[in-house]
Amino acid sequence: VQLQAYGGGLVQAGDSLRLSCAASGCSFSAYTMGWFRQGPGKEREFVATINWGGDITYYTNSVKGRFTISRDNAKNTAYLQMNTLKPEDTAVYYCAASSTGWALHVYEYHYWGQGTLVTVSS
Repeated sequence: VQLQAYGGGLVQAGDSLRLSCAASGCSFSAYTMGWFRQGPGKEREFVATINWGGDITYYTNSVKGRFTISRDNAKNTAYLQMNTLKPEDTAVYYCAASSTGWALHVYEYHYWGQGTLVTVSS
């Protein structure tokens, strides 16, 4: 399984970005997909997850109402729409895939993309 995350960049507070995660080498629809982030000097943290069918999602509290995770199984791609970005959202964002069903923790994900940097200026 190979995952490639892209779409990061430098934006101002209040702006929006959409991250994409393209998967290859797997049956994409069989995997739970997640987004994590790692800010400067911080540990990697959970952001959002979506089940294989795309009808169940879950978010960390700090992004609820601002971020939306989605997936297009026909395109083998997962997305993270980020609205009303804040400086504290600055981090490297990673997409990940889990074959163990519902997964909210780093250790539950088996495959990781390389990360894409999101920088939010105030």
